[in-house]
Amino acid sequence: MPPLSTDLFDYSLPERLIAQTPAARRDASRLLVVHRDTRRLEHRVFADIGDYLRPGDTLFRNNAAVLPARLLAHRPTGGAVECLLLRPAASGDENDWWCLLRPGKKLPVGATFGVAGAFTGTVREKDAEGAARVTFACAPGPDAAPASIVAVANRLGEVPLPPYIERQHTPEERAADLERYQTVYADRRRQVAAAAPTAGLHFTPELLEKLAAAGVRSADLTLHVGLGTFKPIATANIEEHAIHREIYEVPPATQLAALKPAPGTRRVAVGTTSVRTLEDFARKHPGGSPNPAQTYLDEAAIYLYPPMRFAAVDALVTNFHQPRSTLLCLVSAFLAPGSDAGIAWLKEIYAEAVSREYRFFSYGDAMLII
Repeated sequence: MPPLSTDLFDYSLPERLIAQTPAARRDASRLLVVHRDTRRLEHRVFADIGDYLRPGDTLFRNNAAVLPARLLAHRPTGGAVECLLLRPAASGDENDWWCLLRPGKKLPVGATFGVAGAFTGTVREKDAEGAARVTFACAPGPDAAPASIVAVANRLGEVPLPPYIERQHTPEERAADLERYQTVYADRRRQVAAAAPTAGLHFTPELLEKLAAAGVRSADLTLHVGLGTFKPIATANIEEHAIHREIYEVPPATQLAALKPAPGTRRVAVGTTSVRTLEDFARKHPGGSPNPAQTYLDEAAIYLYPPMRFAAVDALVTNFHQPRSTLLCLVSAFLAPGSDAGIAWLKEIYAEAVSREYRFFSYGDAMLII
């Protein structure tokens, strides 16, 4: 099969359809149901998703919680600084982090920035991709206990919304985003996501209870979502793109559910982050779980695009993705595993969604592909 041009994964989207706020109620968002066997489309609301799930099906959910990781600070000269916490450094120091800094050119190695009475950050090194390793010195918190930069971020930080969502950074907006840019099943002790696993934003506690009562199971995993999920493909062909890497964790019960599903049941991935985890894990362990008594920890660098097949996902809940993105490649492959037919079909589906004015991207509507 010849290389796939990145232009194949482009489409036109009116700016008005990029959702700036979530639906008034999580499960009131719209749901476009795609039947792969008949190529039929249905237009529903997300609260109806149970109509398409069967007893014994398992929802695989990424329970990573989003850290309010965007810190607004100043340099000693008074210049504004935006610091986005990406991931802890390998030093083991809880206040040593890799970050994105703006303006990066004005913050060389040795430079400092901070918020009076909260923290001071010192730039220690920079990598080839422009990230900076920063050591933070944090003032004690309200309880006078030694503070970590994570505690400071939870107190002062902004939610790291993607750049296509505009905010004025008012207290009201911050409070709303802290609640809604987080799944209801996120493990708040595990603030390891630089972006929300957005397909899960549509579930409510009531909907999950209803699905459980109908025999639909849930299995949690954790993928440390990085900003690479938003990185567009800049190469001429998709195969030339350097895919991002993300740490993931698969607990024992989830390992068994992924590799040994009961006959007649389906593995339903909630979001592309769950797909990346499940497919990376399954490909590395085709003969069974490595040690089902322990949580499995690894790093996913898997790149899914046509005409690939899927080893551990039978149905997919996903949002509408940006043009020229690796997520669009993944969904195209899932629509028609083993061929490139999903590329043209996905463009038809997206054109239908545009014509019916579905809301796109992180705070937008959802698709169910079965």
